[in-house]
Amino acid sequence: MSAKAQSSLTKSSIDAATNPRGIPYAPFVDKVEDYVSSRAEVDGTMKSFQEMISYGQDSNEPDGRLLKTSSKYQFMEVNTQRRAAGLKEKIPDIQKTLDMVQFLQSRKPSSDPIETIFELNETLFARAEIPPTDEVYLWLGANVMLAYPTPEAEKLLQSKLSTAQRSLENCEEDLDFLREQITTLEVATARVYNWEVTMKRKEKSELGEDEEDGDRKKVLPNG
Repeated sequence: MSAKAQSSLTKSSIDAATNPRGIPYAPFVDKVEDYVSSRAEVDGTMKSFQEMISYGQDSNEPDGRLLKTSSKYQFMEVNTQRRAAGLKEKIPDIQKTLDMVQFLQSRKPSSDPIETIFELNETLFARAEIPPTDEVYLWLGANVMLAYPTPEAEKLLQSKLSTAQRSLENCEEDLDFLREQITTLEVATARVYNWEVTMKRKEKSELGEDEEDGDRKKVLPNG
């Protein structure tokens, strides 16, 4: 790799621009000559690209050898997809809980108890009567449940719902961004590869012309 390209890659790894969540932009190769000046530097350049995008070692391998060369962007894409899927499951649950808290809060103290069926486990349900109440219990996770006045519970759930929805929007935005960076890297790799193929053909053509000139010089005129 040329010194100019090496400096460019080093600087880009340090001062790379990122999206709002800190995901770096992929290097855009406009002119291959800015990265390689001869065919001898192609392998080094391609390796540098791979080092910028490769990740991790297989912890299950005793020799710690690298996993198949994979993109950091693809790795982040998979993680972001999983996070988005989790949020898509979580948001409806939060919304249903919020709706129920708002319903309970709207009931007057003089209202009659309401009958409902609640789940004890996957196959067992029970009937219950719910009188007007100004307190609810919310699961916070890790087997923790706390009692909240209904106004506080509503405020908490609205905050959680807003945060989850915003996180989902960020995930979807990041997925679009990651796909763009993956495409940019694929284009950069293809440009360097095509440049090498062109140079090979050019060198082969020049070598053939040199051999023809040499053959002509060896042929002496008769007489």
